[in-house]
This record gives sequence, structure tokens and C-alpha cells, in this order.
Amino acid sequence: MPIKLGANAYGKNAVNLSRIIRHGSHHEFRQVSVSVQLTGDFDAAHTLGDNSLILPTDTQKNTVYALAKEHFTGTIEAYGLVLARHFVSRNPQVRKVRIELVEHLWQRMEFDGQAHPHSFTGGGSEKRRAVVALTAECTATVWAGIKGLMLLKTTDSAFVGYPKDEYTVLPETTDRILATKCEAEWEYTSADLDFESLYQKVRTSLLRTFSEHKSLSVQHTLYAIGKKILEETEEIKEISLVMPNKHHIPFNLEPFGQANTNEVFVATDAPFGYITGTVVRG
Repeated sequence: MPIKLGANAYGKNAVNLSRIIRHGSHHEFRQVSVSVQLTGDFDAAHTLGDNSLILPTDTQKNTVYALAKEHFTGTIEAYGLVLARHFVSRNPQVRKVRIELVEHLWQRMEFDGQAHPHSFTGGGSEKRRAVVALTAECTATVWAGIKGLMLLKTTDSAFVGYPKDEYTVLPETTDRILATKCEAEWEYTSADLDFESLYQKVRTSLLRTFSEHKSLSVQHTLYAIGKKILEETEEIKEISLVMPNKHHIPFNLEPFGQANTNEVFVATDAPFGYITGTVVRG
């Protein structure tokens, strides 16, 4: 039976880029991790050791930094498209480029209602994400998303009516804490959109639906979030969500002569429920 090379790709991961954008009265600080993946005519490098078509990953890294001064002044989606077009236009051996960008979010400090011109706070778990794919035929696909978004509400969440067997000890509840570390990814219908306003619109819709939804399960809320975003935003084809259940378990106060009326909890890291789903049109 003959042996041949299957699917393959290569690139540079985790190119950590920081950028100061200086405005007249204040600075922006942007911090992003960029990963580049190239797919194309690279068989000879694998089978013959011929590197004549291999753009060095160090060159890919340098390109991320070199293009940042002029082009990383807006959204990460827009910068991803700049990088993808650069690699495709200069390397005919490349059939497809995939650029992933994860942005660490920084906000200007505020004092007495005034934003400080050049001091920032950050370090939270929430990150903004984008993926750009571009083919040699210049067909572009753009995804955007959120990672590490901590969400919690203290009521309007229940879990009842589930199957029970000899191993079930979980009590039904009509009032519990619902907490998750949410990830969301959505695909845009075009690569020529106002990515900033759409991102903020989707994030706001996600937060509002989570807070207002009368949840009967994490699955119930996940679908409600995705459905609402698609209803409100025609520029999105589909949205996928990951919503692990960050459990807060009522602590037994009876040994201490107290009733726990849903006020004292044990926060547990593991094990945890892991719920995913994709909401699509039609």
C-alpha cells in the first residue's frame, strides 16, 4: 500500500504584540496574541527536505510586528485581514491563510469621572477573539468571539424534571446560582462590516439575555442567548457557545443550628458540567 502525505499546515503561534496608539489627548494600549497558519504546496518540504517554498515562521512573526505600526489601529478583525492578504499576495504557494487573534482587554483608569490619558487597568479573564481565513482566490471568512467571560446571577435559575436513577443524589431546585465562564464564537456573513459595533452589539445582547432569561437549565439559557443574537443581528450566520457550569453548592448549616435559605454556598472548581451548543439559521 503506498504511503503519502496527508493534510498539513504550519505557521507561527503566540506572537505577543503590544501597541500604543497615541491620540492628541490620550493613549490607547492594545495587547494581542497572533497565530498564523499557512496551508499550501509544502509537500516537498516533508518528503524531500526541500525548503524552497517554506516561508520561515520567524519571517511570519516579524511580519506581524512590522505591519502593526501602520495597520493595527482598529479592530483585530481588520488587522487579521491585513495580515492574511499580505501572506496570500506574496506567496503563490499558499492556498489558504488562517490568522487567529486573541486580545487582552485594557481600560483607561478613571478618577473623579475622568479617564486618565495614559494609565490602564486590565488582567481580567475576558478576552476578545477573531479568526480570519483567506484563500488564494481571495475568499475571506471572518469569525469573532469572546473568551473567559465570567457570568453569574443569583436567582431566576432552576433545574428540575431530570431523569433519576440509583446514583442520583442531586436535589431539584427552582432557585439556584447560575454561573459560567462563557466562550462564544460567531461567523460573519461578510468580511466588509463594522466589526467594532457588531462585536459590542453581540456582547451586550449576550449579557442582557443571560441576565433577563428565566433559566430552566444552562442549555435553556445557551439557546436563548444564541437565538436572540441571531434575531437581532442579520450579519451573523451562526453562533457557537461554550458554557461550563461553575457550581455553587449550598452549604449544610444544620449541624450549627442554622437554616441555609440559599445564602451560603461552596464554590467548586471541579468537576463541573460542560455545556456547548451552536445556534444556526433555518
